[in-house]
Amino acid sequence: MRLFTGLSLAPKTLQQADNILAELRPSADLRWSPLANLHITTAFVGKWDADSLEDLKTALAAIPGTGPIPIAIAGFGFFPNPHHPAHLFLAVKPEPALTTLAASIETALVSLGTPRETRPYHPHVTLARIARENIVQLRFKIASMQNIFPLEVFEATAFHLYESRPTPAGSVYTPLASFPVAEGAM
Repeated sequence: MRLFTGLSLAPKTLQQADNILAELRPSADLRWSPLANLHITTAFVGKWDADSLEDLKTALAAIPGTGPIPIAIAGFGFFPNPHHPAHLFLAVKPEPALTTLAASIETALVSLGTPRETRPYHPHVTLARIARENIVQLRFKIASMQNIFPLEVFEATAFHLYESRPTPAGSVYTPLASFPVAEGAM
């Protein structure tokens, strides 16, 4: 199985993201993320043996709560950079509690034998994957939409363990477990 951890978006934020996608999709023929797949990744676990799934859940459940995590979506961005984009995303402000949670998850994963991530944590919501498509019109559309940010801030009260299953139509993300980050959140 292929796994990752992440935060789900609040319903209102998900609706705002849906509105953004509706405006952006006509401007470029990209592999757009389905609304059901929108999330903020906190850690990529990678391939995981199903026989060890309970060990992973136990390690994630032991992560101390940080309290509710304020999530602010502040703009658009491109990975790895705007000059050679492979992904379009909504940028998430890296609040200290979010960064702490991501680091705690990584520590738990490393204790189970997963290699440490070498790139710095950059919270985001992936909107589309870009291969070699022409995105000139997309860039113009994005520039015209900058006044919509920041989106309404919401508080994340739990993180989730997801399975990512590839299908011919794209990956399907299935939540396997949830872990509170705030007292009384679950």
